[in-house]
Amino acid sequence: MKKSTTLALIGTVAAGTLLVGYTAQAEPGSDAAPRSRTSQIESVSPALAQYDKERVQELWSDDSLSRRDRGLVTIAVLISNGQTQEFDRYTDRALDDGLSAAEISETVTHLAFYTGWQNAKTAVPTIAEVFDEHGIDSDQLPERDPELLPQDQEAEQTRKRDVQEQYGSVSQGVVDDTDDVLFDDLWLRPDLKPRDRSLITVVALISTSQSNQLTYHLNRAMDAGLTDDEVDALLNHAAYFTGWPKVFTAMPVIRDVLESR
Repeated sequence: MKKSTTLALIGTVAAGTLLVGYTAQAEPGSDAAPRSRTSQIESVSPALAQYDKERVQELWSDDSLSRRDRGLVTIAVLISNGQTQEFDRYTDRALDDGLSAAEISETVTHLAFYTGWQNAKTAVPTIAEVFDEHGIDSDQLPERDPELLPQDQEAEQTRKRDVQEQYGSVSQGVVDDTDDVLFDDLWLRPDLKPRDRSLITVVALISTSQSNQLTYHLNRAMDAGLTDDEVDALLNHAAYFTGWPKVFTAMPVIRDVLESR
């Protein structure tokens, strides 16, 4: 089953069309070597530098969530929040830790729908630069219209019926595109596993304080293989990158999901 020119468009944006040179020029007269990340933070806030070194950078040493998954979570947070500062650093790190270029490309495409088109497109130039540095070309990126994964027809019919009954009278256009574009296409693209699609969706919902959507998507993530321990580690990791208040806003819903399973 192959369709959705809409997805083809964002796939092209994320995967190939914008893979162009995007090199920032130095400020006039800035011929001195830039200070290291740590020393720059130290010169402004020694306490922040210490927390960064002893807490944030040490997160990757905690194997309760794999380094590869931590890279995926971090990229999802940064895209969701429209934050490009150090995005190149974390994308490069994610590639080194086992996240593939195809998975990063699909993450950009997926999050365009869950955090907004512009947040996804804002990430593209930096990712293009990192891909270029790694020698990644279009052959390593997902097809625009791949052969889609099989769908759980019974579960999908139930979801469609519930959404139609609740929201068809509000916006039939949104209901139709939710069915045709998201669940009959986007969620079935094969280059990001179902568990990982649900994982980045949960991260996006936490990062944008959309807790009312969490029950469905966290259950879906756990049905696809996300464990209780990984949820614990995910929240701890996300707290540093999206902020404590957003994580605490999500935790009552997440607690209810965990207790119900």
